[in-house]
Amino acid sequence: MNVTLRIWRQNADGSDGALHDYKLTGISEDSSFLEMLDVLNEELFARGEEPIAFDSDCREGICGQCGLVINGVPHGNEGPSADQNTTTCQVHMRHFKDGDTITIEPWRSTAFPIIKDLVVNRSAFDRIIQAGGYISVNTGAAPDAHATPVPKQDADRSFEAAACIGCGACVAACPNGSAMLFTSAKVTHLGLLPQGKPENLQRVTDMLNQHDEEGFGSCTNIGECAAVCPKGISLDNIAFMNRQLAKAVFKGL
Repeated sequence: MNVTLRIWRQNADGSDGALHDYKLTGISEDSSFLEMLDVLNEELFARGEEPIAFDSDCREGICGQCGLVINGVPHGNEGPSADQNTTTCQVHMRHFKDGDTITIEPWRSTAFPIIKDLVVNRSAFDRIIQAGGYISVNTGAAPDAHATPVPKQDADRSFEAAACIGCGACVAACPNGSAMLFTSAKVTHLGLLPQGKPENLQRVTDMLNQHDEEGFGSCTNIGECAAVCPKGISLDNIAFMNRQLAKAVFKGL
């Protein structure tokens, strides 16, 4: 198949950037989206041009390292011919048509400054985790597996929230550039378990304060974040976090 790629090129955060057109011919419909970009970079390298910078690692939909806005949608998860709830690395060229023009951009957020081309700095997520995404436990021998009973409903909800891979698609999709879905997933998966409850309210306060300090926007419950999340993180997590925040405010934290 033959495609035209409109790709955002930018040297660094703060520098001018623009969309550049590239034509590719003879691309296999069985290749992944990132494999297609690899082919483009090989051609650019052969012509003595600078290859396009983009993030990837496992290429198995696990690590969350990859992330591109494809035709205006983070990870390209839109339409009847697209993979649903997947990462960019799991999108395949068979979901596009011969002759298509595909626009590829980086995550757009003040809190995600562009490093180069399609690569953004997502270390703001790391600092949110550092602010409260942990539990304090005693060292020594591990407790018996069933020493502390956990209701199945809580265990299931915690496990579902823990599936968040921190790719940042929620931020890229949100009109406000909010990271509430990511933050609430981290709050929920610890806050529902016995080990995380002693620090739960302080965790909520600290992580939300860091969220705002990083420059992420506020949540207005539009729902675009959950619509593009490759791991199906639910908006219910934001509701849970807001309830915990109300308790923290009541206690003066």
